[in-house]
Amino acid sequence: MCAHNPPCPTAMAPDREAARPVAHRPEQGWSLLCNGVLVFEDTGELLPDGRIVAPHRPFALTVGSAA
Repeated sequence: MCAHNPPCPTAMAPDREAARPVAHRPEQGWSLLCNGVLVFEDTGELLPDGRIVAPHRPFALTVGSAA
């Protein structure tokens, strides 16, 4: 599917999110990558074979003060 040189990672590769976007709809919260992966703004993914990858946002660290 990818015509870039060097080719983008495949949809099954661990670094699949490094593929180039071919469509971007920020108002709807998603981007389509050239490897067929649909990436959502919450970091969830829909793979071309229909499998779902749950969101994997890093946890925010909060710094509190002792009272």
